[in-house]
Amino acid sequence: MEDWTQTLGTGPLLSIAVGAIALILLLIIRFKVHAFITLIVVSTLTAVVAGVPLSVLSETLTDGFGATLASVAILVALGAMLGRLVEHSGGAKALAEALISRFGERRAPFALGIASLILGFPMFFDAGLVMMLPIVFAVARRVTGKSVLLFGLPTAAAFSVMHVFLPPHPGPVAASELYEANLGIVLLVGLIIAYPLWYVAGYLWGLFVGKRLMVPVPTIFGEIDDDQPTNPPRVSTIVFLLLLPMTLILFNTGLNSLTSVGVFDGESTWVQALSFLGTTMMALLITVIVATIVLGYRRGESGTALEKLLDSALGPVCSVILITGAGGMFGGVLRASGIGDALADSLSDLGLPVIAAAYLIAVAIRLAQGSATVALVTAAGLAAPAVLAGDFNSIQVAAIVLATAAGSVFAGHVNDSGFWLVGRLMGMDVKETLKTWTVQQALQSMLGFLLVVVVYLAASLL
Repeated sequence: MEDWTQTLGTGPLLSIAVGAIALILLLIIRFKVHAFITLIVVSTLTAVVAGVPLSVLSETLTDGFGATLASVAILVALGAMLGRLVEHSGGAKALAEALISRFGERRAPFALGIASLILGFPMFFDAGLVMMLPIVFAVARRVTGKSVLLFGLPTAAAFSVMHVFLPPHPGPVAASELYEANLGIVLLVGLIIAYPLWYVAGYLWGLFVGKRLMVPVPTIFGEIDDDQPTNPPRVSTIVFLLLLPMTLILFNTGLNSLTSVGVFDGESTWVQALSFLGTTMMALLITVIVATIVLGYRRGESGTALEKLLDSALGPVCSVILITGAGGMFGGVLRASGIGDALADSLSDLGLPVIAAAYLIAVAIRLAQGSATVALVTAAGLAAPAVLAGDFNSIQVAAIVLATAAGSVFAGHVNDSGFWLVGRLMGMDVKETLKTWTVQQALQSMLGFLLVVVVYLAASLL
């Protein structure tokens, strides 16, 4: 892409962003225009109004779309296949009945959330969510008359909390590198705040919303089979399939961590091979292959039937993938226009305490352009000189890392691909997603920041 310089100031750029977001909401909510078409049209108009040269307009649009699909499409497709296999075999129903039998209907959302916290330690947010949703939907069907949000929001929030605040996820790792923080201390502080943060912003919020907004269980992973098999897999088999990708991903993250401290040679073939097998894409691919054998061939399913079953999983998620990619396109246009950079430059001169400045800069960039990773890296890059020059102990620096991470997740809305992923997978429209998921992300961000500030102030007494 050819270089060009943005000449508009912060005020005009911010007005363009606000106007574009308002137009998206108007077209989708008021005029019922399809979200995919809306996002492409508004992305194009935004780029033109923001002054993106026509010679690079097409490339700007497709870059944002393609970058999002590169990280989402394969994971959602493989996750949908895994979900369809688990659902069709009767495994989701068997695990749902086991959870309800063990914890009771009242504690089922809590049990799903705790399981997701554990699975979310190594797994990326989108991969973990897609993998767990068949179980969530099966539990919701088992407990009749309840909104799927009662079970889905605590689960999604658990994966979000782990993804935002816990190494080895990329956000806190990137900020730790920029701030030269001790990754072990960042992990320890993250673990301390993760459970209370999820309990309030995930579990309690899920209970609150689930009792007030009825959303039926979607059929995103295919229609419900009328004749569930008489020989469903054992619960232990389904648990194994859920733990398999987590274990493989731990190979990747664990080996990378040990390599970085010199325990293993990163150039060794066996290290590179295990790390590759532990990438999210390969971990899910291996799990789908194993599930095809265990839940398909070993239970007497024919090759043709399995091929059709897996193919049936892709149709319902195509809309989710395309709309998520279009959301990434819109965020990419806002990034290319320089809106986030302009806001960051304005906020960096306010003279706030470093921990507050880093949080607010991340919040502003997140709201302006959508990407949590961009918000975190940009905010950390701006705050890093002050952190490195300041007289902070290692716990305080870890707290600043997590404060920046908290800001980067604030109130995800229509310019965030994750907003579309969660909303569409759970069968919500835009208005419902704003009232539930956007608010949840804001609560998670603000409460996370408050908890981190407590740690920061306590560390200042040491």
